[in-house]
Parts: sequence; C-alpha cells; structure tokens
Amino acid sequence: MSRIGLRSALAISAAVAMASALITPVAHAAPTLAQIQAQVRQLEEDAASAAEGAQAAKVQLATLTKTLNGIKQEAAAQGETVAALKKSLGTIAIEQYKAGGLSQGLELLFSANPELYLSSAGSLESITRAKSTQLRKFEAAQQRLNATSLTVNDKLALVKAAQKKFAQKSAQAKAKLASAEKILAKLKKEDRARLAALAAAEEDADQASSKAYASSAGNISGRAGLAIKYALKQIGDRYVFGAAGTVTWDCSGLTMRAYQAAGVSLPHSSAAQSRYGRSVSYSSAKPGDLLFYGRPISHVAIYLGGGKMVHAPRPGSRVKVVSNAATALGRKKLVAVRRF
Repeated sequence: MSRIGLRSALAISAAVAMASALITPVAHAAPTLAQIQAQVRQLEEDAASAAEGAQAAKVQLATLTKTLNGIKQEAAAQGETVAALKKSLGTIAIEQYKAGGLSQGLELLFSANPELYLSSAGSLESITRAKSTQLRKFEAAQQRLNATSLTVNDKLALVKAAQKKFAQKSAQAKAKLASAEKILAKLKKEDRARLAALAAAEEDADQASSKAYASSAGNISGRAGLAIKYALKQIGDRYVFGAAGTVTWDCSGLTMRAYQAAGVSLPHSSAAQSRYGRSVSYSSAKPGDLLFYGRPISHVAIYLGGGKMVHAPRPGSRVKVVSNAATALGRKKLVAVRRF
C-alpha cells in the first residue's frame, strides 16, 4: 500500500474511532455510600427547613386568628350600636306619624297659609335638629361598622394565606423525607444495612461527646444558665417535626422550652424567635445566646461558648452538642445572634 493510501486508511480509522467514542455512552461510576448518605442528609435538612417554615406560618396563623376574633367582637358590638340607633330613629318617625298623620314638614309644604308655615317653622327646626343629631350618630356608627367589616375581610384573607402556606410547607417537608426514603429503597439490602450502621456510628460518637460536654459544663448564672441546663438535659432525644418535648423536639421547640424554663416566653418558630431579644454580633456571643441560620431563617440553636452549641438538628438525628457553631450547618449560614 502506498504512503498516501496508508495515511488515508489511518485517517479513516481514527475518524471511525472518534465517532464511535462520541456515540457510545460513557459509563458513570455508581455513587458511593458516603455520597448517598450526604444526599439523604441534605434532603433531611431541607425537610427540617420546610418544617420550620410551617411552624412560622402556624405562629402567624395563631396571631392573625386572635386579631381576627377581636375585630369580629368589635364589629358585633358596633352592629348592636347601629341597630339601637336605627331603632331610635324609627321610634321618632312613628311618634311623629301618630301625632300628625303626615310629617309636619309635609303639612307645612301643602299649607295654603304662609303665616302658618312661618309660625310652625321654629318647632319644625327643633324636631329636625333632634333627628339630625340621631342621624349623624347613626351614620358615624354605620361608617365605623363598615370600616371594621373591611378590616375583618382583610384579616380573613391573611388567615387563609397563612393556612395555605402552613399546608404547603408541611407537604414540602413530607415530600423531602419521601425522596430520601426512595433513595434508600433503591439500595441493596446489604448497602442499606451498611449505610444505617455508618449513620448510627456517627450519631453514637456525637452523643458520647455531647454527654461528656454536658457532664463537665461549667455553671452559668441567670436566665442563660437555666436555658442551657434545660437544653443539655435533652441530649439524646430524637428530632420530630413540630415537637416541643418532652422526649422529642424540633429546633425551635427545644429553644422555646429551654427559655420557658428560664422564664422567657418565645413562640414555636425559629423565624419568629429571631425577632425577640437583643441583636449581638457572633464575635461577642455569650453562652445562652440564640444562633439563627438560613435565609429565610429556618434553624435555631443555643450557643454554649467556645464555638459550641446545642441543638435539635434534623430528622434522623438527636439533640446534641456540636463544634464550629459559625459553620456547623454548612451551606445554611449563621445570620443572626440574639440575647435575652
């Protein structure tokens, strides 16, 4: 074969090989158990965030419902006032009719005697003034009732929106956990067992170090000390959506009860709790301060000092002490610190 023929053959062979490589799908390596564990954990953390969103909507719903009920009571009282004034105006009209048949104004209008009209105008004006006073009171009361009724409708719309958000966030949390379950269900039985053992070993190590810290924790005075003491007693308790004790918790349920034990009333929502207390920087954080994570806020923990915090992390985990509080939640950033 000539050199030209050889070159052509080699070029054709290379082109065929390249085309074959482009057409043939590249085999991807199966994810490792560590990668699957990370994926499942992320879904669990997303579920916890959605559940905190549901708690925020629930707190808002309770507040709006209370306001709405108060406005409804106000509207009912105003309605009674309007009805009473209306009845009063009706009584005046009936008495006038009984006294003179036609109203005094109509009798004067159809009178052929101008002197009679002028002589009676004074008494008519007196009656008209009395009517006008009652009428003005009636109109003012009616306007107040109308304004209150509009407020009721506005608040009712907000209540319905909060109810809808609560339902959506609750469904989102359940869907995230269902996705995690589907991933695990696709694994071989032995791989599921290995993954469960891996997670259990990690959790057991966290629990051992958490209990060791709790047993050696120094005494902190005041409300902060009482809250910390309460939270540390819950180490080992499981995380459950919407739980606030006494043996299961979510993140804001734990902080709410801890500070309740210290005499501070907080709502059951990390987002709502972030609006209480006094804002401080993380660099000046003290034991007992609450740490808030995420935008929008979807997690809360109690700072212990030395970069440590105690919290209820996520589904599949338990109340524990962790280090590196500023970065402990990975992509969910620390966004606020509040002191009580």
